[in-house]
Amino acid sequence: MSNQLTTNWVVEGIIDFEHKKYLLLAYLQHVSQNFDAQKVYPFLSDLIFHYQNLVIFKEQKQKVSGQFTQRIRKIDLDNFRIEYEKLMHDDEYMDEIETILAYAIPKIKVQMENGRELYDFVENKLEIEPIGIVPLQSDEGYLLLSNGKDTDTQVYNYQLTIFENATEKYRAIRTHYLRSYIRQFTNTYEAIKLDLIKNNRALPNPATFLVKSDYAFPLKETLLPIAKRSLVRFISQSYF
Repeated sequence: MSNQLTTNWVVEGIIDFEHKKYLLLAYLQHVSQNFDAQKVYPFLSDLIFHYQNLVIFKEQKQKVSGQFTQRIRKIDLDNFRIEYEKLMHDDEYMDEIETILAYAIPKIKVQMENGRELYDFVENKLEIEPIGIVPLQSDEGYLLLSNGKDTDTQVYNYQLTIFENATEKYRAIRTHYLRSYIRQFTNTYEAIKLDLIKNNRALPNPATFLVKSDYAFPLKETLLPIAKRSLVRFISQSYF
């Protein structure tokens, strides 16, 4: 059985509270196990997605009844009209869905708050500092990651982009893994930056930032995604 929930899991397949409860609890147990292993992504973002979907669905549930499967009851060729009948009465569907939503929304919210607490815990363990002089153009450069007592420094090229909706502008970050450097006495962060410059003449004076944690976290699921978001905020507040 899959440990994931589909986008429309509430209304897909059997509309039965006990069945949906079983699906939800299996999913939340899977998420909880990953949070216990300090793995934040993609589990936190999935929870937020499902929570927001269910809240919106609950608010608009009166509009949902027209989406359920129908079958033809009568074809009136004289008046060019087709009459349909619902396979199940709307009130029967909606009562069951209302029960599912009432159970699922608070359950997902609790787990979502657990994920946010884990996110905040990790974020508070991170330190960000520029390596060398930061140029005026800092929308592209290098991100160095130091993860606890790991002997390697992970290096990524980063690019900041701006996108906007009707009311706000947002900064997003894209990263591309380059390589790792073994940390040692002669291989300082400044030396790593110089080596990066030597091997990429397209960035002769790159913005370079170190994000480090004294505590080791899962790299792909936790440290890297949170470091990226923290770096966007750090650059936006300090250099824009």
